[in-house]
Amino acid sequence: MIECVAVETEFSWDTFVERYWDRSPVLFRSLSASPAPFAAEEVFRAAAHGSRSARTDGRMPPHVQFTVERVQRDEAGDLLPTGEDGAFDAYDARLAARLDGRRHALVINSFHTFDTALWSRERDFFAGLWDRVGLPLTGAITTLFHGTYEHSPVGVHKDRFATFMFGLRGRKRMRFWPRRPWDEPVSTKVDYADHRAESFTADVGPGDLLYWPADYYHVGESATAAPATSVNVGVPRQDHHAGYELESLIADLDPDRLTGRGSLDTLLRHHDAPATAPGPDADGLLPPTLPEGLATPVETLRAFSRPDRLTRRVTLVSLRRWTAEGFEPVPPAAPPRPLADTDILRTDRRARVVRAADGDGGSLCAANGHHTRTPLEQHELARLLRALSPAGAVPVAVLLDAVTPGAHREAARTLLEELESFGALHRGPRVARTPVAPRAPLPPGGR
Repeated sequence: MIECVAVETEFSWDTFVERYWDRSPVLFRSLSASPAPFAAEEVFRAAAHGSRSARTDGRMPPHVQFTVERVQRDEAGDLLPTGEDGAFDAYDARLAARLDGRRHALVINSFHTFDTALWSRERDFFAGLWDRVGLPLTGAITTLFHGTYEHSPVGVHKDRFATFMFGLRGRKRMRFWPRRPWDEPVSTKVDYADHRAESFTADVGPGDLLYWPADYYHVGESATAAPATSVNVGVPRQDHHAGYELESLIADLDPDRLTGRGSLDTLLRHHDAPATAPGPDADGLLPPTLPEGLATPVETLRAFSRPDRLTRRVTLVSLRRWTAEGFEPVPPAAPPRPLADTDILRTDRRARVVRAADGDGGSLCAANGHHTRTPLEQHELARLLRALSPAGAVPVAVLLDAVTPGAHREAARTLLEELESFGALHRGPRVARTPVAPRAPLPPGGR
């Protein structure tokens, strides 16, 4: 029996989790109660930013895929969106002339890393889901799909992600199969005409939200000849491998490695040494030592697994993951800027600052998925964060007065500069320096 996609006219996380999460596809026709995290102008800005690196060497960036008809392009040329286009309409008109109307597809992975405002709106929206089902063990992914393609370049496939598709422009059609529709030993299929009769579909327009669980095979299609734009958010639900967690515990990964172009094997130094050893000797015993090609990686992993080092690393990953709030990798931090005593700081309404003791008497502090170490002890850091916590703007001098005078006063200034670079603090106009009345001691504690 062929299934169909349920349709809901009003969106709520309670309805979604109770009826559809990890169960079946659903199309929400209205997000009025929970404003959608994506706006077309913001999405275009992120797309132009994510395409910017192509200008340096002319190659397609590793997180970008562009196909014309079914041919994937390696050279970016003038195929990608730029700030000069200004919006999708102008970009579409330029591409239509450039490609003589041929079908094309633009896919940008790690999409939320290219615009902090977009990332923040995304976190706001999905906080309601995390409150009900828990934070994903590894970060949710965000992908832009744009173009006039007949169907998505990868063809019919199944992900390890439950997917939320947000329609922005034009109309798209998603085609589903509750189980694999072919018998061949392949994981994807580009030519699937013979299996259409077994499928069911849902059309997604601007403002719609379509969800499907991870165990559905699917393919995206153009519903009309006009360009269409959508943003997909994937939440990992199946086939979780310990390697994903091990990678984050032993080394920092750049965004390119999180889009499939690298793995645990790239984190260990490569040696052109033999990885094989002689067989057993006459007594049936193997050599007492590993060959060099294996011994060096094993020693590297052993160094990472020392209790002192691994405990600190687990703490760092935990702080970053909680403050990233489900979406990694995070947008890069800005370069720190010097803060004067007369500068005014206010907390970001969205950012949460968390802290933990470091092993040598200092503290670890994280916000928006970034972390830093400070020589401030926990009680000093708690006092500083408490001084920041009330709503409103506070002069830097007042914040520094919350910390015990001495060498750590400048360390507190450095920490404030780093938190601003993380986006957890924002500065306002300076004020004339006036004497500040002594403040009552703050009790220990903090956020």
